[in-house]
Amino acid sequence: MRRINGTALIIAALVATLGALAFPVWSYADRSGTGEANLDAGTVATQWGPLSATDRDFLVKVRLAGLWEIPAGQQALERAPTEAIKSTGDHLIVGHTDLDRRTRSVAAQLGVQLPNQPSDEQQGWLRELTEAEGETYQRKFANLLRNSHGKVFALIAEVRHTTRNSLVRQLATDANQTVLDHITMLESTGGVDFDDMAREAAGQSTASPTGPPPPNGSLPPAAGPAEPSGSPELTSEPSAQSPEDEGRVINTDRPDPS
Repeated sequence: MRRINGTALIIAALVATLGALAFPVWSYADRSGTGEANLDAGTVATQWGPLSATDRDFLVKVRLAGLWEIPAGQQALERAPTEAIKSTGDHLIVGHTDLDRRTRSVAAQLGVQLPNQPSDEQQGWLRELTEAEGETYQRKFANLLRNSHGKVFALIAEVRHTTRNSLVRQLATDANQTVLDHITMLESTGGVDFDDMAREAAGQSTASPTGPPPPNGSLPPAAGPAEPSGSPELTSEPSAQSPEDEGRVINTDRPDPS
C-alpha cells in the first residue's frame, strides 16, 4: 500500500510539473486581451486594406469636427469682431467643407456610418459662443476651437502612423494639412491661452518629463547644423514657409478625392 501511494504521488507531481510548463505556452497562444488581439477583433478587411476600429473612430471624429466648426466659422464671419477672427472663420468654413466632402467619400466607400449632428459637448461649445459677447466671445472662440483642433491633431498623427488602409491614410494626410492650417489661423488671433492648455495637458499626463536639464544661466555650446555632406543636387523645397513671413499659412492645396 505504501509503495502504491508513493507511486501515485510521483505521478501527480509529474502531471503538475508538465501542466506548469505547458501553461505559459497555452497562455501565449491564446493572447486574448492583448493589444494585437484587440486590433484584430475590431478590424475588417476591405479592398484598400484592413479597416480598424481606430480608423472608423477617426472618420467619425473628422465628420463631427466639421459639423460644429463650420457653424462656428460662419458665426465668426457674421460677428467679425476683428479681422483675424473673420479670416479664421473663413478658413474654418472652407477647410472643413472640403474635408467633410473627402470624409463622406471615404466613409461611403468603406461602409462606415457617419453622424449628422454635433456631439452634445460640441453643441454646448456652440451655445457658449452664441451667448458670449465682446472680449469673452473672442477668447472663447480662440480657445475652444484651438483646444479642439489640438486634440484631434494627436488622433490624426496616430492614424497616419498606424493605419493599414490606404483611403484612411490619404484622408489623415488631408486632415493634417487642414487642422494645421486652422491651428495656425486660431493662434494668429492672439487670444489663445497656451498656459491653460499646457496645464490641462499636464493634468492628464502620468509620464515624468524628460529632456535636457533646465538652463543654468550660462549659454551651452552652439549646436552645429544638420546638413548633407558634399554638394548633392536637390530639387525639393522646404515644406514650411519661413517663420518671419507675416500671416503665413499652411498650404492646403491637394487633389480632389477620386
